[in-house]
Amino acid sequence: MLARAQGRVSVEDLSSRYEVSPQTIRKDLNDLCIRRLMSRVHGGAVVASGVENLAYEARRVMAQGAKRAIAEAAANIVPNRASLFINIGTTTEEVARALGNHEDLLVITNNLNVATELYRHPTIELIMAGGPVRHADGAVIGSSAVDFVRQFRVDYAVIGASAIEEDGTLLDFDYREVQVARAIIDNARQVILVADRSKLERSAPVRIGEMNEIDTFVTDAVSSPLLREVCARDQVELIEVGGAEEEVF
Repeated sequence: MLARAQGRVSVEDLSSRYEVSPQTIRKDLNDLCIRRLMSRVHGGAVVASGVENLAYEARRVMAQGAKRAIAEAAANIVPNRASLFINIGTTTEEVARALGNHEDLLVITNNLNVATELYRHPTIELIMAGGPVRHADGAVIGSSAVDFVRQFRVDYAVIGASAIEEDGTLLDFDYREVQVARAIIDNARQVILVADRSKLERSAPVRIGEMNEIDTFVTDAVSSPLLREVCARDQVELIEVGGAEEEVF
């Protein structure tokens, strides 16, 4: 229940909450993972689902420090007087926040949270895609949003993904969201993927694309040697912002 509400539980927090040893918590989490109810991540576990994403508010609190560091690094890539797409996601939302000090930007988004973050900035021109709004997270999705995005050709796209496989396949949960993401990738000169390392430990059913369509991948850490090889092979600039390693149960 805690994992469903918060998106993630940690060994340390559960041990303190229930006044039992970390070893007991690790055993219980391992049992839940064996039953495919949860999936292991560094220092704890998340609810396991390959077909349904976690709630947006739960995703917001996951890896907050890593997402902020990733966002700062991604924002530093984007110069003043640039045009860019920003799609749906908690990490892309952090990128929008980190762009607040930029000047003369043109930002096109299908993310109501990004729009809420940026519309007050006098030096940022904001254009919002039209179409049906997904109640769960404020994403504007569907064919209207796809057609809208295709009207533009921008300097940068900042995109997220719900899961990344070791072979470089980028995945998400909603095919309507993926259609918008595909239009964004196809109509940007440079594509920046922002995703924390937990995305390498998850699965999702809908294919966004492949790593060879990405120019820069900004993350906190990549532990997979295979994914590193894929990035090197496809000439993807890999930026790792680092962060303290958490205990693995």
